[in-house]
Amino acid sequence: MLLKIVKDWVSSNNKLERIWLLAKIEFKLRYYENKLGLLWALLKPIMDICIYYVVFKIVMKSDVPAFASFLFIGLIIWNFFVESTSGTIQILNTKKYLYEYSNMNKLEIYISTLMSNAIGFFFNFLMFLLFYNFLEKDSVGISIQNIWIVVIFLNLFILSLGVSLILSNIYIIAKDISQIWLVFTSFLFFLSPIFYSLKVFKEALPSFDYGNPVAGLIINARKIMMEKSSPDFTLLVWDLAYALFLFLLGLVVLNKLGSKAAEKL
Repeated sequence: MLLKIVKDWVSSNNKLERIWLLAKIEFKLRYYENKLGLLWALLKPIMDICIYYVVFKIVMKSDVPAFASFLFIGLIIWNFFVESTSGTIQILNTKKYLYEYSNMNKLEIYISTLMSNAIGFFFNFLMFLLFYNFLEKDSVGISIQNIWIVVIFLNLFILSLGVSLILSNIYIIAKDISQIWLVFTSFLFFLSPIFYSLKVFKEALPSFDYGNPVAGLIINARKIMMEKSSPDFTLLVWDLAYALFLFLLGLVVLNKLGSKAAEKL
């Protein structure tokens, strides 16, 4: 029962082409109807960085070196997690037509939506690389350790997919989950090391980086991109375990509740 959805998905034909096509369509629909188009995918993190830079660097005198880049990499990871999980809570309702009137299964719909967010992440990450390596005066340059970003992003993708599966299926029986998740992510935002140095974060919340998987991903992303060092492997394994557990739990929930989506929503 647990692997039924995955087995059905693997056995279907042209799944990768279908998912990629849907992801591209969703990405275009999200931005191309606006006058600034794709620029919005790039402008949002820049505007966020400007706001937090003024508050924490200029007003509160943060002593974190390369603070703009420090914010940049933290925010694009956080934004991907929040946009992927918040944006899919109602997906079984808004994309009902796809699994009712086409041969797409529900898991493909989730993956294509997260892939459209991944396109936005790619543009933001490319902009981070250009900014950090060519404009940031405290940059340590490119390192072989940067390759670890692929593993960290896959970890982030699986984590976001697992949480999305759980939240959207809970929404079938409890629509309040969308408001609860909004409050929870606002709370978690300030309990993640997005603005704070790792030293301040660990002094205030000892071992919380092991209780907050997004915090672990942000910490390791900074280590490999801005410190020329290897990731914290204990933290990396811990975060991968979180992601895989939540993904498997999400599949179970989808299998139990997903079949009722069409009649309940």
